[in-house]
Amino acid sequence: MRITGISTHVVGTPWRNLTYVQVHTDEGLTGVGETRMLGHTDALIGYLREAQANHIVGSDPFAVEDLVRRMKYGDYGRAGEIVMSGIACVEMACWDIKGKALGVPVWQLLGGRANASDNRVKAYANGWYTVERTPEAFHKAARAVVERGYRALKLDPFGTGNFELDHAETLRSISLVEAVRDAIGPEAELLLEMHGRFSPATAIRLAGELERFAPSWLEEPVPPENLKALAKVAAKTNLPIATGERIHDRIEFRELFESQAVDIIQPDLGHIGGIGEMRKLAATAETHYVLVAPHNVGGSVLTAASLQLAGCTPNFKILEHFNDFADAEIKKVVKGAPEVVDGYFTLSEEPGLGVELDTEAAAEFPQQQAHFDLWAEDWHKRDGGAKRS
Repeated sequence: MRITGISTHVVGTPWRNLTYVQVHTDEGLTGVGETRMLGHTDALIGYLREAQANHIVGSDPFAVEDLVRRMKYGDYGRAGEIVMSGIACVEMACWDIKGKALGVPVWQLLGGRANASDNRVKAYANGWYTVERTPEAFHKAARAVVERGYRALKLDPFGTGNFELDHAETLRSISLVEAVRDAIGPEAELLLEMHGRFSPATAIRLAGELERFAPSWLEEPVPPENLKALAKVAAKTNLPIATGERIHDRIEFRELFESQAVDIIQPDLGHIGGIGEMRKLAATAETHYVLVAPHNVGGSVLTAASLQLAGCTPNFKILEHFNDFADAEIKKVVKGAPEVVDGYFTLSEEPGLGVELDTEAAAEFPQQQAHFDLWAEDWHKRDGGAKRS
């Protein structure tokens, strides 16, 4: 079997463009992969056009390791977000083809069930707090999440906070967290996101204020480039630290593990080179007693691929899910889209990734000039209209 070509399809919303890649073969099998880019979609499409000619066409889709190696190193440049995201789309599509050809789900090819003995994978909701930034509105929105069956949810309550957070904004942010905890009760998991906003001193101060709400993690408390700053925060709080969504090469996690500053890593399957690369990273994390909770802000193909990893990874914690709340209508572009029921996904038994792209439905959502600015007023509404204050 050989790859004859790829086709790309961009599904657009005001705040995110989702890129789907179909890999076609001479035996009629087609696989699908996906990533979500912020502001770089055209660059990704351009890279894939060149990679198709230089590396992809003529390759054996079963020889995934060789294809990834050539795409990553064969252009004699250091692979960053765009290249690793392009690799990820093609790589997961090859796993999809392999699973279909052999008649088994991808998780079976990766070692079989390890962390989903009851066939379920816990989900947490994101994208649900697109409301006015008041305790009353956040309470109502959070209540709707748990009424839908979710047993975990995440929020960034910090507005446009950047390095510091003044006293008034601190009180406002804490009031939002308090309202959410009241809405979901003591048993549901509360996950707190900082989006790399703060200096170590501010992050440490806020962590102390928020500890009484028993969050399961504190995510990206400081910008991701400085591991010593992250270690400073980790040393001064009892809350678990989560980070990693903006690291695009598994090798770059080495120093993070060595720092002992992280408890949960959050690599994005669509940015870190695909399923095989993530599987290697998860195994390395296990040797450091670190859990894996993938960043998952894409659509249903990326969710399905992340679930394949969940099924075979002993140190897998939980999977993020946006598409019940943000742009829920885009789920129709994928046949067999994974659904959350009573707070859990069900691990698919279907061959490959267990999903198919509906290209006609995808065409209903053309690419947009998507924009997402975390330092703009009302960014949390995710409508593409947030403006810098």
